[in-house]
Amino acid sequence: MVATIAIEPDMQRQFHQLAEEAQRPESEIIREALAGYLAADRRYVEVLRQRIESADRGELASDEEADAFFAKYAA
Repeated sequence: MVATIAIEPDMQRQFHQLAEEAQRPESEIIREALAGYLAADRRYVEVLRQRIESADRGELASDEEADAFFAKYAA
């Protein structure tokens, strides 16, 4: 599949510079960047789905656990 997308000039310069430094085609750099984004997004969506399912089952932190967490990590 061939797709045409609009890339902002600054991002285009970054792809070009990286391709030159790595001595690889820009298209390869862009494909790898998209593949990395898609993989990370898939992981995020899966974790979110699992957390929603846990919440739907009532597997939530108690008030005491939440208070302890925020007390521990408060700035």
